[in-house]
Amino acid sequence: MHHLFGLVLAQKDLSRAGDLFSLEDAEIEGSLSEALEQIRIISSAADYQSNDNDQAVVEICITRITTAIRETASIEKHGKALVALWESCLEHNLKPSGKDEDAPHAKIASDIMSCILQNYNRPPVMALAVPVAVKFLQRGNQELCRNMSSYLSLAAIAKAELLAEHTETILRSVLQGNSMLLRVLPALYEQRPRPILARLPELVAPMAQLDPPEQLHILRLLHAVARKRQVGVLKECLPFLFGHLRDPNHSEVILNILLEISSYEPAALAPFLPTLREIGETFPTLIGQTAKIFGAVGHLDEERARTSLLYLVNQLANMEHSFHHILLLEIKSLTDSFCSILGSQSRDIYRMSNSFSAIARLLARQLDHDGAAAPRVENDPEAQCPGPLDDFKSVRSGSEEDEKLQVKIQAFEEKINVDSSTPGSVRRYSLGQVSKEERKDMRFNRSKSLALHALRMKGLSSEGGQDEDSGDIPAGISFSELCLSQEHQKVPLGLQHVGNPLVSQPSHPQEKAGQDRAGTDVEHQDKLYLHLKDNLGKVKEFVLEMGRRIPIPEQCVIEDTVHSCVAKLFFSCPLKGHYCLYSKSSFTVVSQQPPLWIHIMFLFQQSLFAEPLSTQSSSVQGLKALWEKSQLKGMHSFETAMIQSTFPLQKDLEKVQMQLEEVRFFDLFGYSEEAGAWQCFMCNNPEKATGVNQDGQPLMEGKLKEKQVRWKFIKRWKTRYFTLAGNQLLFRRDKSKDDPEESPIELSKVQSVTVVARKRRERGLPRAFEIFTDSRSYVLKASDQSSAQQWLQCLNVALAQARQRHSHEATTSL
Repeated sequence: MHHLFGLVLAQKDLSRAGDLFSLEDAEIEGSLSEALEQIRIISSAADYQSNDNDQAVVEICITRITTAIRETASIEKHGKALVALWESCLEHNLKPSGKDEDAPHAKIASDIMSCILQNYNRPPVMALAVPVAVKFLQRGNQELCRNMSSYLSLAAIAKAELLAEHTETILRSVLQGNSMLLRVLPALYEQRPRPILARLPELVAPMAQLDPPEQLHILRLLHAVARKRQVGVLKECLPFLFGHLRDPNHSEVILNILLEISSYEPAALAPFLPTLREIGETFPTLIGQTAKIFGAVGHLDEERARTSLLYLVNQLANMEHSFHHILLLEIKSLTDSFCSILGSQSRDIYRMSNSFSAIARLLARQLDHDGAAAPRVENDPEAQCPGPLDDFKSVRSGSEEDEKLQVKIQAFEEKINVDSSTPGSVRRYSLGQVSKEERKDMRFNRSKSLALHALRMKGLSSEGGQDEDSGDIPAGISFSELCLSQEHQKVPLGLQHVGNPLVSQPSHPQEKAGQDRAGTDVEHQDKLYLHLKDNLGKVKEFVLEMGRRIPIPEQCVIEDTVHSCVAKLFFSCPLKGHYCLYSKSSFTVVSQQPPLWIHIMFLFQQSLFAEPLSTQSSSVQGLKALWEKSQLKGMHSFETAMIQSTFPLQKDLEKVQMQLEEVRFFDLFGYSEEAGAWQCFMCNNPEKATGVNQDGQPLMEGKLKEKQVRWKFIKRWKTRYFTLAGNQLLFRRDKSKDDPEESPIELSKVQSVTVVARKRRERGLPRAFEIFTDSRSYVLKASDQSSAQQWLQCLNVALAQARQRHSHEATTSL
């Protein structure tokens, strides 16, 4: 032993104890084990707890020893002596002697514990320390127990098998109120599941009294149990899970547990479907999980399949576009398993339209029809219900317009068949070769045929005695339905807006003449009509200029929130090319300014017609209904507001642009001067489509910094080389292909990509952005603002393309 250490410990000389810190660490490293043994002897003396001098000497010596061990990285060499001193503390009283004063041996134990368990990633040290550490859990010192629990949690992460044999002791400590040890249970369950399963109901019972992080540890344990398919004990916990399902902090985690259970025991969840339906309505972002659970339960038998289908079809018509493909896949899986529900025309229904809401209406109609016709089908196996396409072609087949339309439909279908028979290698390059006229003609035929089909279905519904108009104010409006309703009622359409595929020009002189005679005396007494008549030219000029800066949504839905109403806006691409990002889905924006968007849509509607709109026009009626739903009592009526302020304020329009920038709309859409419309990135850049879609070719690659958070108090940026290719974002330590790649980020699991809010002291555009997946998030930072913007655009394009691919698989690849 070093002579100074020997002198201080032998004579218990407090005056010279401070001199130990003047020695070099390497100089005393060889004598640390002997010094620890000497300290153990001193601390075991009968008068130690009352001898302040001895306590002070020991405290100084232990601090010097632990410092030297840390600096010389000699924990494995002196670990045995350190653990021996630590274990000796268990022979003495560890409970506090006063309100805020620890017992002398508790101080020793605390200092040694921090030195030992900071080396939780060293298995030889942990093998010595863990058996002693768990003994401290039952010694009654709460502060020591809490700190011990934190370090044991680290040990469980690094080497869970070391704690496995002490599972019973840890469980007893948890049930006695040591909730900090809940975090080790998921890791212990993988090693020793039996004792944990036996106490699982007791572990979950006090969840309501725990803090949210501790509740999350219990749910992680239940998820691990669900993955192991422990059906018996999970059934006991189902009421507990559904009881906490309405908690917004844990609803998603609990749904993932239920989703796991539904994969092998869906019957256990059948009684809880009403609760799941309510959760889907309360938390729309969870509709993906609820849809999968409904689908799993529906596969039990045909009766449950019908119940699940009604829910799924209803959500298909109402929910956010990002979940449409999930809903449609679940619907198709059920109808494939129970063919009698839809019959032979199910494929026609799925291929009927590019609109999910249209498919939902057809499915709902067919489900109602099948419910009435089921007995007849059972009695007559040869009988088959006419498919939706047959119904479509049979209604009003005598009109001249329908006959011409059928020719267009047939030509369009023939063209589609030719395209589908073309080899994939040729189709890949066909986007840039198709002429502009052909693309416009195909788009016109498709939208026209689908729109007329919607009108016919409405006609069928009215003939059948079903009154779809219940008198309630509608919560949403679709421009395609409005414009087609105008055409059906022969309201003056006027000139067609350039690039708008939803409104068709009158093609017959008789139709145009009928439109010219549609004005009435009532319209000429209408204040809104007269105001628009005086400002018609200004409106068209304003919309022509505004339309290049702000897109017009295809659909608008007003939704109630806790404090106010919001407008949910749906944008899609009118071209719908071969590689279109939004041919079967929509880009959704939620705005806190519904009146402003309704005003913009009203001006756009007026620009489509040569004659002024009146309050009797169906498009005005629809917008008026939205206005009334979004306004507080005492506010101006729709007509008064449109007359008093013909055009929105410039600053309000700038706010709209800023919001679209914040949600990265302009990464995915751009205004095409050639088409006169807002089109998606792929349709605006057909020459890039083949490169982007070529398998294995990176869309973008380069270095980014990833924020790594080991624990809450350790955060750092680590440079990685990222490659965005196909359906994955790959990353590795270096550009070299020899470097092993880490787990890639699957784009199908990415929920969103958002800009990280910059701090006030930082100026300019942000460089950091965050990728959210279904299991974790990644914070990445580019070298400069320009690189960050490029990455954001490419990620959003790739993400939209991945979602479009899911939609395509769900609807057109059947």
